[in-house]
Parts: sequence; C-alpha cells; structure tokens
Amino acid sequence: MTRPVRLAHRLEYAGLRAAVAALSAVGWRRASSLGGALGRLGYRPFAVRRDVVERQIAAAFPEWDVDRVAQVARASYDHLGRLAVETALMPSLGRERILDLVSRTSGWDLVERAIEAGRGLLLIAGHFGNWEVSGAYIAARGVPVDVIVRRMSNPIFDRYLNQTRADLGMTVVYDADAVRRTTRSLKEGRAIGFLADQGVLNLASTHVPFFGRPAKTPRGPAVFTLRYHVPTLFVAAIREPDGRFHLSFENVPYEETGDRERDVDGIVASYTRILERLVRQTPEQYFWQHRRWKHQPADTPPPLRDPAA
Repeated sequence: MTRPVRLAHRLEYAGLRAAVAALSAVGWRRASSLGGALGRLGYRPFAVRRDVVERQIAAAFPEWDVDRVAQVARASYDHLGRLAVETALMPSLGRERILDLVSRTSGWDLVERAIEAGRGLLLIAGHFGNWEVSGAYIAARGVPVDVIVRRMSNPIFDRYLNQTRADLGMTVVYDADAVRRTTRSLKEGRAIGFLADQGVLNLASTHVPFFGRPAKTPRGPAVFTLRYHVPTLFVAAIREPDGRFHLSFENVPYEETGDRERDVDGIVASYTRILERLVRQTPEQYFWQHRRWKHQPADTPPPLRDPAA
C-alpha cells in the first residue's frame, strides 16, 4: 500500500535531488570521497547511532581493544556515506561505466551456467559492501534480474530509488509480491536478488547464529531454494583500495534431509555463515548501524543478548 506524501517527504526529496545534481558535477571518485567525509561526520561529531555501532562491533570482535573498535566504526561511517552517494549517482553512469566499477569477479561462471540452464537463479546478499553495485553490474552484463525490496518510509524517495534501479536494467519487486513474482520469474529463467540479513516484523524468519548470537534472519530465499531446486548463490561487491569493486559469487551449500523446516533453517544458517566470513575479512563494509540482534528468542542467554540494547 502506497504511503501518503507529506511536506517533509517533498523537502527531503528536494534536498536529495539538489545534492545529487551537485555531486554529479564533480565526478564519481570525488563524489564518493565527499560521501565518505560526510559519512564520517555521522560518527564524529554528530554520533548518529555511534553507541549501537561500537557495541555491536565490540560484541562481534571481543578480542579487539577500544581503539580498534573505534577505528572500524569510523570506517563503517565512511563506507556508508560513500555507499549513499554512489547509489544516487549510478543511474547517470551508463552500462559501460557500471561495468568499469568492478575490477574483478569471482564465480561469474556460476551465474553463466545457471542462466544457460534456464531454470532461474537465486542471488542472496547482505547489507555489506555495495549491494546496489551488485545488482547494477549483473543487469549490465545482460542477466535478467529481479530485485526484491521493501517500501521506504518516504514514498517519493522510494519511487526515485526504484526508478534508478529500473533505469539500470533491474526489475523491482516489492516484498509483498515476492512469492507470486518469484514463481513466475524462475519459470522465465530470471535471476532474483534478495537482501537477507535483517530481521523484519511480519516477515517469515528464523533465528540463526551470526557472530555467535541468535539473529532473526529472513527465510524466504531458503524456502524458494528447496521448493524449486534452483542454483542459489551468495553475492557481494567488496570495495577495494582503488575504489572499484571485487564482485564475488559462491554457492550456498545445503542438504535435504526430508525435514523441510530443518532444511530451510539449514540454508538460512548457511548463507549467514558466508556473510559472517566476509564481514570478518572486511568489517568496515558491513552496515553496523542496523541493530542486527534486536529481535531474539525470549530464552536467549544473557551473554548472547542484543549488545546494543
């Protein structure tokens, strides 16, 4: 259901478009750097969710001292600022420049084989690296791809962001329509992309370990994997020192025991383990500003409860 448009929404959107116009004039690399500088202001002096970020990083990496936690926390704000600016600017790049954002790929052959088989493909990502680059690059390579998204609180910005995705070649599907559209899209041999690392109210989920703590995690992609037996890959676009991205794809391993609920939970745990491994390698590129352990089972032991509570 579309949310009503309020004056605050129009003012937010006007500010966004003005910022995008100004940033477009300075070029991608400089704009990304400016985004990083703005993002760092969220860490200091404004301290936007800084306690949440530092507590979660410290809980995920208990062996780190306070200086190391602060260093990664600050870098995560830099990354988030770059991500916001890059997402806003991508529609202005065009196909060739989108492709040039990626310096190397790993596992692209897995995508090619899945598409050639014509049975469809499930792509699972987390809020890690630049997930918008992942979808744009896949579409730019000619792969027909649907992206499952949630409606944003600002309906004007929601339309704008989804139009930018469509302009880059992606088909946007709201999560409320995901079940109906996924069935059809897989039959058409399309790829379907999910962000599957945030607990959301009223969304079918399960609790699996993430850095040793139970984290509410969407189970929809796992259900589709078992129902349709299509290839399922985890994808991540990881920022490299030169500002371009390493785009990686890897199979999400699973087994079928005949116990459907157990098998679904096993797949959710499997793609969550992949995400954790990647975050451990490049922790500053994870979206620590989200309270990942906010929704937990009632019987979670005190030492494993939400560190940001």
